Amino acid sequence: MPKVVVVSPPFRSHAQPLAVLAAALRAAGAEAVFACAPGFEALAEEAGAGFAPLTVTRNANTGIAETTRQGAGEAARLAEFLEATRAGAVPALLTQARHRRADMLADPAGVRAALAGLDARLRPDWYVVDQLSYPVTLALHCLGLRYATFCPGHPGYIPTGPDAYFGVPAAWPRAVRPPAEELAALTAAARGNDAAFTALFAEEAARAAPDRPAPGRAFALASPEAVLYNYPPLPWLPEPPKGPEALYLGHCSTAGEAAPALPGDWRAEADRLRAGGRHLVLVALGTFLSARDDVLRTVVEGVLRHCPQAAVVAAAGGRTASLADLAAPGGAGEGRLAVAPEVPQRALLPLADAMVHHGGNNSFTECLYAGVPALVLPFSSDQFAIAHDAERAGAGVCLDPNALTPEAAGRAVAGLLAAPPAGLSALGAAVRGRGPAWAAPRLLAAMGAPRG
Repeated sequence: MPKVVVVSPPFRSHAQPLAVLAAALRAAGAEAVFACAPGFEALAEEAGAGFAPLTVTRNANTGIAETTRQGAGEAARLAEFLEATRAGAVPALLTQARHRRADMLADPAGVRAALAGLDARLRPDWYVVDQLSYPVTLALHCLGLRYATFCPGHPGYIPTGPDAYFGVPAAWPRAVRPPAEELAALTAAARGNDAAFTALFAEEAARAAPDRPAPGRAFALASPEAVLYNYPPLPWLPEPPKGPEALYLGHCSTAGEAAPALPGDWRAEADRLRAGGRHLVLVALGTFLSARDDVLRTVVEGVLRHCPQAAVVAAAGGRTASLADLAAPGGAGEGRLAVAPEVPQRALLPLADAMVHHGGNNSFTECLYAGVPALVLPFSSDQFAIAHDAERAGAGVCLDPNALTPEAAGRAVAGLLAAPPAGLSALGAAVRGRGPAWAAPRLLAAMGAPRG
């Protein structure tokens, strides 16, 4: 029985699918250990996996970014990023580019030491590492330890061409097309980060492991054996790295089982909202972007106004109070709106008729799995490429969140309710045919024999 350690950064949106993968590896015959910050031990328990405390970054997000306790520097960068999203796509991406060193490679030597200690204690056969955990990948490379790469977002996160850069979307949706001069500035910043990170990787590797091969281009560093993409194998995606086996999971929301049970209080709420044959619309902008309560309010007001036969569930994070008036007696959503800091998204999706989300990878693939059409409102990161793919695949439509009006949001959702996009049915079936239970035995086969 191979022993596999699944390493996750301390972000709920990354840790949850990685814990599901750990459960699938366990079901496929491996001994699985989930390694993450102490606040995520419950995910290991749910997965039936062992747990090893391991902190790989000072940033954290246990479910709602704004209310997660973290250092002053990390909180200030989060506030700056959220403010930048109000200025548009390229300002948000440029802010992320400026933060990249502090966010993603703050203490490579410390991470390497922690990982070496964990390896000495557990002696796993190999690791699975989140591709955005750059210090972990660098440490595994320097220590000469075998690993598989898990790509948590759009496949363009692993740049494979000379003109592809981490931080520049692989594609743009029709509604968000920055002007050429802005794209040139973004590309220049990403190119600079590419060179700087590559130099840092080379320096760290030369100091820590002078006998090991040079790591090469930093953002392209991935397993030479297997890369798992938490994404469907769409035909227009960027080429994967040459050499490792590429496994497209399609989704990583369950371990091949039914969707998680809806808690009793939410079952009663869903029944109340859907009474009389109402449609149910789920609105969630992710664990970071729920802070954009201006966009949440625009969407909710638009759906309530232009979809009279629909009810709404909105996940508002730390901004729940700012939408409370809509759900209150006499409010526009009285009887048709439920607002909560967090909602059981995966459990609610089978009951939903449409979703409005930010283009996060989990939301995109979970909607595909559930066969739910989506209005995508991308703000940052890989969300623009995911929004493009949702449109091109016929699984949803995209609007610019910073130019959104209640009328545009409401009419877009009304269109999805009246006529779901043409490509959703076939793509949903293809995604349901994959998943972690499909990928786990293939990954075990790709990684081969246990450690000697």
